[in-house]
Order: sequence, then C-alpha cells, then structure tokens
Amino acid sequence: MPQMSRQDPLIEHHTVDYVPLAERHGKARDLFTLWFSTNIAPLPIVTGAMVAQVFHLNLLWGLLAIALGHLLGGVVIALASAQGPRMGIPQMVQSRGQFGRYGALLIVFFAALIYIGFFISNIVLAGKSIVGIVPSVPVSASILIGALSATAIGVIGYRFIHALNRIGTWVMGSALLAGFVYIFVHDLPADFLTRGGFNAAGWLATVSLGIIWQISFSPYTSDYSRYLPADIGITRPFIATYLGATLGTILSFAFGLVAALATPEGTEAMVAVKQATGALGPILMVLFLLNIISHNALNLYGAVLSIITSIQTFASHWTPSIKVRVVLSGIILAGCCVVALGASADFIAQFIGLILALLLVLVPWASINLIDFYIIKRGVYDIASIFQADGGVYGRFNLHAIVAYFIGIIVQLPFANTSLYVGPWANLVDGADLSWLVGLAVTCPLYYCLATRKHTQKVRAVKLGYSD
Repeated sequence: MPQMSRQDPLIEHHTVDYVPLAERHGKARDLFTLWFSTNIAPLPIVTGAMVAQVFHLNLLWGLLAIALGHLLGGVVIALASAQGPRMGIPQMVQSRGQFGRYGALLIVFFAALIYIGFFISNIVLAGKSIVGIVPSVPVSASILIGALSATAIGVIGYRFIHALNRIGTWVMGSALLAGFVYIFVHDLPADFLTRGGFNAAGWLATVSLGIIWQISFSPYTSDYSRYLPADIGITRPFIATYLGATLGTILSFAFGLVAALATPEGTEAMVAVKQATGALGPILMVLFLLNIISHNALNLYGAVLSIITSIQTFASHWTPSIKVRVVLSGIILAGCCVVALGASADFIAQFIGLILALLLVLVPWASINLIDFYIIKRGVYDIASIFQADGGVYGRFNLHAIVAYFIGIIVQLPFANTSLYVGPWANLVDGADLSWLVGLAVTCPLYYCLATRKHTQKVRAVKLGYSD
C-alpha cells in the first residue's frame, strides 16, 4: 500500500459513501495480512483447545476437522471480500441492492448488535489480560485502556487497520510458530498422540464450528477491500482473503489443540498455553493482548459503519463526515465501557453465547448476498440507486429477499443448538449445531427461484406482446 501523501488525511474521511476510482489504492495481499493477523488471537486458540477438552478428539482427527471446517467456511468470507473492489461501498450498504433500501435495515441492525457484542467481550478480555500481565493495574483501568486503544485504531480507520495487520502478520505469525517449536522440542505427555480419539459428534461439531467461525466475518469483509482498485478483479481478492482467513484460524485453532494436549487434562486453555510454552509464555500473552486490541478495532469500525448506514437510510442526501464517525465511536465506547465495567465474572461466556445464537440470522443473509452478487446480478449493481431515497431500481423493500431471509431463519430453528434456544432436532448429532447447513440448503435455491421468477415473467410477457 502506498505511503500517505501530504494530501491524505490521517483519519479516513469516507464512511458509508462510495469510494471514487481515483481514491482507490492498495494490493490484494493487504487482505491476506489483515485476515491472517486478525485470527491469531486468544479466542480462536481457546476455541481450538475445546476440540480436545470438549469434543474429545485426538490430535490427528482434531487437526483434520479444524482444517476442513475452515477451508469450507473460508469460501464464504472470501467471496464476500471479493465484492469490495467492484462495489466500492461497505457490505451493509450493498445489502440495499438485495433487500431494498429499508428492507436492509433488519440485517444492518443485527450486524451492529453483533459488532457491539464482540467489542464489549473483547474489551473485558483485554482488561483481564492486562491484569494478568501487570497485576497492580486495577481491572476497571485495564478495561478502559483496552477500550480506548481499540477506539483510537477504529477512529483512524482503514489505512491504519491494514498497516497494523501487516506488521501483526509477521510478529504474530512468528510468535505462534515459535510457540509450536517450543512445545515440540520439549518433553510431551505420554498420551499426547493418544488422548481422545474419533467420535462422529465431536468431529462434526468441530467442522461446523470452523464453518460458522468464517461465516461470522462475512458481514464486514468487503469493508476492508472496498478501497482496492476496481480493475483488480475477483480472483486475487478472493485468494488473498481465503488464504489469510483460513491459514490464520487453522494455525490458531491447531495451537490451542496442541497446547491442550501438551498439558495435563482439564487445564484451562490459556493456562495451558502459558505452561506449554514456558519462557515464551509471557511474551505470547503480551502479543495476544496487542492483537485483541487491534482486532477489536474492526468490531468498532463495523459497528460505526452499520449505525451510520441505518441513519443514512432515512437521510439519503446526508453524507456523514469524519466528525460523525468520531462522535459515534465515542458514544459506542462510553456505552460499552459502562456495560463492561459492570460485567459479571462469566460475562464473556454468556455474551458470546448470545452473539453465536445471532449467527442464525447471518447464514440466510450470506446465502442471499452471494447468490444475488455472483449468480443473479453477476457483480453489476446500480450504485446511484443504492443511495437514492426511494431505493432506485431496488425499491424500498425487495419482498423476494425478505421472504427468503425469514424462511431461512425459521427452517434453522428446529436444528438450532445455542445458549438461547435448543430446537427439538438439535441433538440429531450430539453437540453439533447443524442449523447453518439447513439454512444454506433452503435459502440459496429459494432466493434464486424467487429472484429469477419476476425476470422470467417479464420475458414471457414481452414474448406475448403484453409489455410496452
């Protein structure tokens, strides 16, 4: 990515508006570093440890399930990311071209809620990490430090986020590889390779977890590719995002699994990381803290863009300024800090359970988004209509998309296995939430049929001479 010129502002000045071709910059490889670095963090490592601790898989079957899940789910995030250079607008704004100007508000609301939920969870996690490294710092002060640091990155915006993750790719990638080497050159438990085994439920649950993990990023992936040159095409952004997202998460999940197997059974995940990596442990903890803060900036950035998108829906002629983004970031920061400071000891587990339950609403959205962009419209959208008060050619509401969306949610409910709701068929495969599979299988063909029906009827009317 080119260096900033004197004319380039330190703080990103675009919000939800279209990025003009003259202002496009960057390389596809920037997407690799962004998604690789973002996913080397405590949360995926802790989740990887669950493969042995909760799903009781051994090393071989655990690694196979981790790799397969993320390689499959990575297709969704990569396809979403590749839309950015073609569209030049944030992902949630683009949804107006599929759901209509006002119809898109529902998914924008859910996206904002998910971002804010993860932002709160991560500032609590950052606060606890700071206390773990420097016990003399009060928990409240630690939470504020983590929140303010992430907010500063999010306010500066696109360029700074990419720059940090370019550095983070080398630093975090090297640190994780050093951790692997440390574990394997030291004595391993006698049951390192034999602890656990294969069980269909645990294996499918791990695969599903990897797929859901990747899908959860899809509502904001093109936010970080929309500045790329429009002529960069689809293939290069797809490959860069796919490799970055899948390799980063596979490494992190695998590290958590290896650390869990390298320590006594029942050891808490991050304690296992410290014990298994010895002298490297404290260094890794500091790096993980920095990565939590950097990653959390993406959650704030996405939340702000979603809220601005919602407001701008009712004010089509309004072009939000830098000040609006800064003020909204401050409001979100204040509200999230109040919640985080009053959080209970098990807040993170409870809140992540809530957020993961909301992923039920993302699967049908992702299905509609990809079918519409790649199969129906083939990447050709009327950008001017997306910003018109009446929705232009896309209208205020697209009932075909809205109907398919709600049916896609409803058909998942009997199979849902979340902290908020457990469906009657949730335990067909014990421990595995397969609702996402039902959502994809129903929403994709349903939306395609509904969306192409109107076009087919119009063509038929023309042939019969009923159209003007």
